Amino acid sequence: MRFLQRPQPRALILAAALIAALGAGLATVVAQSPPRAEPRAVQPRGPLLPHEQALVGLFENAAPSVAYITTETLQPRGFFTAEVSQGAGSGFVWDTAGHVVTNNHVVAGARRVFVQLDAGDPIEARPVGFAPEYDLAVVKLARVPKDIRPIPLGTSRDLKIGQSVYAIGNPFGLQRTLTQGIVSALDRELPTIEGYREVAGVIQTDAAINPGNSGGPLLDSAGRLIGVNTAIRSASGSSAGVGFAIPVDLVNRIVPALIARGRAPLPGIGIEPVRPDLVARAGISGVVIAAVGRGTPAAEAGLQPLNQRSGDLGDVIVAVNGRRVETVSQFAAELDRVGIDKTAELTVVRGGKQRQVRVRVIDLRG
Repeated sequence: MRFLQRPQPRALILAAALIAALGAGLATVVAQSPPRAEPRAVQPRGPLLPHEQALVGLFENAAPSVAYITTETLQPRGFFTAEVSQGAGSGFVWDTAGHVVTNNHVVAGARRVFVQLDAGDPIEARPVGFAPEYDLAVVKLARVPKDIRPIPLGTSRDLKIGQSVYAIGNPFGLQRTLTQGIVSALDRELPTIEGYREVAGVIQTDAAINPGNSGGPLLDSAGRLIGVNTAIRSASGSSAGVGFAIPVDLVNRIVPALIARGRAPLPGIGIEPVRPDLVARAGISGVVIAAVGRGTPAAEAGLQPLNQRSGDLGDVIVAVNGRRVETVSQFAAELDRVGIDKTAELTVVRGGKQRQVRVRVIDLRG
């Protein structure tokens, strides 16, 4: 009987050789591997610098008073359907009763409002008052935390261009964000949704303010409220170093009225102005009076309206307390500056002659 030796396939021979070679290479790699690296020792840094300590303290003291506000609004979709859309903004605690201040445009039209303070759960809040002509609103917490902390109040009367300011808010939904800047300018005018009115004395800052910062506080270096962040000027809609805040002295006049009566006072003297577009088309600078209400301060001061028959202008208001007014919005802003129940000196022109008239400012909604 013949026995034949079975030949090994070439593939098996090559595989065996490859395995042997890889094993030798792996042994070489293992033998040449570097020793395991250990974490480096941390160098102690010492205390924070004084200005850093001050800034950390400012944030830690103010942040518990800053609110993250979310809203639910019904948006019509077709004739018979609607969907719930959500919005977000910022605010701050005004008092221990649970009143929270924000921008009117943050909560206007919302069917539900929720306020989150510090690290707590959102608390539903009900609207208390709206002042669209100042872009301010107040809501009240349904449940007031026992450790609620109102924000310290400052003044905007003595602000200086160049002084440091700090904004805390919730830009893009990122809660409790701190940004730093300076007062870039003062006495800016900010249009509101009321159209012909402007907020006077607005603070301009280069502290980063973005969507979601609206309604949050602008603080001075002592951690006091000096303004309410409300708008940015940017082609992209994001911070470009030009932000605006409603001055706290105005806020401190409007908010108590919203809490007490649900509405803000509307300063006036009892005149009805000619439509601004008609005045501009006629090339007139100033406030042209269309009508004067009976028994109003304007009537008591002897102001005369436009004569509808002859076309004579009557009195044209060109200044308030020496400050030039060229439009109705500027006139309204100056009356805001004067305040309710105070006396304003108007500069008026009639028939080419200029004179001064003293007139009392009243609340037209009173």
